[in-house]
Amino acid sequence: MVNESPDARPRRRLRPTRRGKIVLVVAALLLASAAVVIPLTVIGPEEEKQRQPQSTLVIPEGWRASQVYAAVDRALALKPGSAKKTASTADLALPDQAEGNPEGYLFPATYPLDPTTTPAGLLRYMSDTARKRFGADHITAGAQRNNVSVYETATIASIVQAEADTASDMGKVARVVYNRLLKDMPLQMDSTINYALKRSTLDTTTVDTQLDSPYNSYVRKGLPPTPIGNPGEEALRAAISPTPGPWLYFVTVGPGDTRFTDSYDEQVKNVEEFNRNRRAATG
Repeated sequence: MVNESPDARPRRRLRPTRRGKIVLVVAALLLASAAVVIPLTVIGPEEEKQRQPQSTLVIPEGWRASQVYAAVDRALALKPGSAKKTASTADLALPDQAEGNPEGYLFPATYPLDPTTTPAGLLRYMSDTARKRFGADHITAGAQRNNVSVYETATIASIVQAEADTASDMGKVARVVYNRLLKDMPLQMDSTINYALKRSTLDTTTVDTQLDSPYNSYVRKGLPPTPIGNPGEEALRAAISPTPGPWLYFVTVGPGDTRFTDSYDEQVKNVEEFNRNRRAATG
């Protein structure tokens, strides 16, 4: 939703950000071979630690913690809800700002599994890997350069991961986030509302934008209280080194065609084109 001023009443289908695609889990899983393989140390005898994995668990970039928990339960043949319950007691390596919430810190990768793998061990390695990646010197330097914390950088990266139509768009999406923060404008990202409503959709209604949630970035300024998913390396790079530009709005009018602008009037035209394309595709 785009408003001429932050206090204007939102109107349906006019928003600064539209992903222009639906993330398909199946497609993400087919990319497993390209994912980073993380060695997994599990609790058990030393000789067990050296055994070759019998299978793997793929955590795609952008998955929410709820999706990770469900995947861990399936991979380890656990009762649904087991991994989520374990996460609250697994002593995960999380920053203080996370306040025990591992969202954003379950690093996307391909994880080896064997019969000794436990949900606690698996989740710990995901969070340990995230802390190592996010704690690297260039990430810390990038966060300082952008006047945000590393945790806030992870939050921005998660929004970039959810909003960008292509990897090449990520730097520009990150710049839109920073430009809006600097201008004290609400981010107005559909992805944050989707997170609050536990869904993924391209359709955000006026009613949605009035949702009473700290993740409603249409009415609440600043970043959401936590990441909205688990970002990958490219989104993280975009968050620390956003592409230079004045953009405040973007919309994906068609596959591979994302329009970035600092003009509200131009954004209105781009959103109208997006809506025409959608009607034509579904008609």
